[in-house]
Formats: sequence, C-alpha cells, structure tokens
Amino acid sequence: MTSIPFQTIDWAIIEKVTYPGETGTAFWQTQQWNGLRVRKVEYSPGYLADHWCQKGHIVHCLEGTFISELSTGEKIVLSKGDTYVVSDNLSSHRSITEEGASLLIIDGDFLK
Repeated sequence: MTSIPFQTIDWAIIEKVTYPGETGTAFWQTQQWNGLRVRKVEYSPGYLADHWCQKGHIVHCLEGTFISELSTGEKIVLSKGDTYVVSDNLSSHRSITEEGASLLIIDGDFLK
C-alpha cells in the first residue's frame, strides 16, 4: 500500500454504479487507492447478493439492517452502528436485506 495524503471524500459527487443482486439492487460508490478500496454501498429493499464472497472486509452499517449470511448457515444481523471484520478467505458470506441498508465497506491488501 502506498501513502495516502489527507483528503476528504464527497460522496455526493461520486458516481453510483448499479449491481443487480439475485433479487434487488446494490448501488456502489467507490474510491480506490493502491491496495485500498473504500465504498459506500446501498442495498435496495429485498436485496440478496448474487454470489458468495471470500474477500475480507470491514463493514459498518450506516442505516437500516442487513443480514450477513455465512455458508455455514449462520446468519448475523447487523443494524445501524454495527460493524463486522473478516480477513480474505476466512468465510464465505453474502448480504441480504428486507428493508434496505446503507454500508461503509473498506477492504484491501491489509486483510490478506
């Protein structure tokens, strides 16, 4: 990872990219640096991810409630103010939400 000088992110001017889920839609706003990605992600009501993810993340719930379902069948409910952390390849997980949610997601080389 390279050094990142002090800066702010004005999410209002970052393009929203649409990613359809198995059901519902995710909207990503992404800032990328070498070895670091910071995203603001919004899930529509009824969202179910279309894949199981092996990537490590720091996920902080900004608004709403969502479920992080693990391939083991375990379901972890996260609500506004909750955070989870996992390193790369330590779980297979996917997101589900009935009412929608807004998340801040940070991932990168430091989670390998």
